[in-house]
Amino acid sequence: MGLFKSKRLVYKPVKDVNLASDSTEFYLQANVKAPRMTGILVKIFTWFLESRIFGALLLYILKGDNLIHKLITNTDLEEPPLYVPLHNFEDNKEQEVKCLDFGLSPPEKVQLAIDCLPTTLEKPINGTKPSFIRWSIMDYFRAYNSGDITPHMVAERFIAAVDESSKSPLQMGFFINYNVEDILRQANESTLRYKKGEPISVLDGVPVAIKDEIDCLPYPTTGGTKWLHKQRPCTDDACCVKRLRLCGAILVGKTNMHELGAGTSGINPHYGAARNPYDANRIAGGSSSGSAAVVSAGLCPVALGVDGGGSVRMPAALCGVVGLKPTFDRISHEGVIPLNWTVGMVGILAGTVEDSLITYAAISGEIPSHQPSSIPAKINLPLLSLTKSISNIKLAKYDKWFDDCSDDVRICCSHALSKLQGCYGWKIVDVTIPEIEVMRLAHYLTIGSECSTSLDSFLDKNLTEFGWDARVALNIYGAFSSMEYIKAQKIRNRQLQFHKKIFSEADVIVSPTTGVTAYPIQDDALKTGELDYVNGAALIRYSISGNFLGLPAVTVPVGYDKLGLPIGLQFIGRPWAEATLIHLAFAMQAICLPEHKKPSIFFDQLRKN
Repeated sequence: MGLFKSKRLVYKPVKDVNLASDSTEFYLQANVKAPRMTGILVKIFTWFLESRIFGALLLYILKGDNLIHKLITNTDLEEPPLYVPLHNFEDNKEQEVKCLDFGLSPPEKVQLAIDCLPTTLEKPINGTKPSFIRWSIMDYFRAYNSGDITPHMVAERFIAAVDESSKSPLQMGFFINYNVEDILRQANESTLRYKKGEPISVLDGVPVAIKDEIDCLPYPTTGGTKWLHKQRPCTDDACCVKRLRLCGAILVGKTNMHELGAGTSGINPHYGAARNPYDANRIAGGSSSGSAAVVSAGLCPVALGVDGGGSVRMPAALCGVVGLKPTFDRISHEGVIPLNWTVGMVGILAGTVEDSLITYAAISGEIPSHQPSSIPAKINLPLLSLTKSISNIKLAKYDKWFDDCSDDVRICCSHALSKLQGCYGWKIVDVTIPEIEVMRLAHYLTIGSECSTSLDSFLDKNLTEFGWDARVALNIYGAFSSMEYIKAQKIRNRQLQFHKKIFSEADVIVSPTTGVTAYPIQDDALKTGELDYVNGAALIRYSISGNFLGLPAVTVPVGYDKLGLPIGLQFIGRPWAEATLIHLAFAMQAICLPEHKKPSIFFDQLRKN
């Protein structure tokens, strides 16, 4: 249990680590030693953690048993710390792209994205007609232009659907807050614009949901708590929300989330569990749980989330939708609760890859830069009509890591990757990504320390208002020392060097998005939340580098497990190479589209009746 100091681990220099497929580097699986706890057990555990007598000893034992002492605390690393994963802009020479002019307005950027879409509907790769296709932003725009359906009609349907979904027997827990009067006001204004033939953009009248970690008037920003909005009032829209509003989008409310983003299930003891539309008895994933669920259930074609530890990509994969996390500092973080400022990033959840592109264009743009380089990070948009002409893409794959998941996930993702290779002839490059479990622990230490620090002035007076699982998380977060935090940043630097070497040989890294599919919601977790670090580690296994190293990543649905639960495949890219990722996701979507299944809980917002 690490009560006495063990032998120090000395990490060899990065230059001496073999990243080829024949590397002798040992793949260490997640070593999570913590039982699942809910109800009275999690309360007792919390009381022990917060005890002056037992707390420090218990935290010390937990850190030792979960290898933090061995892999981080008692180690020697020669790399200097890297505190913020900022990347100097390098032109990646991406194929088939159009450069976005920083001087354009959000509606003009959206139009540029529309110009990148295929002019006709893409035929399925294998010729099979899809049994289920989600309504897209362009479907809404065409429906409104035809006059058959208006934004007001969609708003009324949305309100009725949210009301139905929040009551028994569904109790889906999609939203923390929504305002009927504000939704109808926006919808009426949009309806008038269409009647005049003057829509602002294709996003005009399209319902878009916002994670309750992002400021959006007229709503308070709770962060999934019962108290944070009282200490940090929302006085303005976040930058990303302002840009969507300028495009005419209907901002329909604040989606449910895991309290303070401190978990992966989306079970919130204050606002209810956000449930998975493919099986309402299972988790939606977290922490952007409500945002993924509302897109999956058809309430919105797009929603915004925040991704600090896979918090956009995980729920997107579990709910069968697209999740895009851009490069660190690509999207303005202004107006987002500063819970984890070096790993968090606004991300997009969408029903289709095309809709993720449109939304990405809308919220992108110039932001105050912290980069040492004077070269601006230009924004490329992928010409999706030309995806089929892209050649010589190299996909890095680390077999031991790729296969460290359930059999259903491994088989499904391997099959999807094989089909992608078969259709496009792209090459798999076998690599070794060393010390992945070390990176997971270093990220956990970093995100935990930043969350604890950001909430430090509020903890004592609001402690009893936290959910029990959040109290446990915050106690653990506060147990990390400054020395451990600095060593975690040394590991960040080390891992970034490993990944740069891999990206010198490949365009992207490919992996499953999660190690398991959505697991059941137990009734005993609804009031207290739950501690399930084993499933949590499996869910976050493939997400870490996107956050810890500030790399862009995208997940796209590629199939289902034996129970019909969605599975996602992830592409991780070079800094600033979002266009390449969107190209690959679009190619993968076209292959898998014929196999898409309709969720059990689905609301058809554009039905003609």
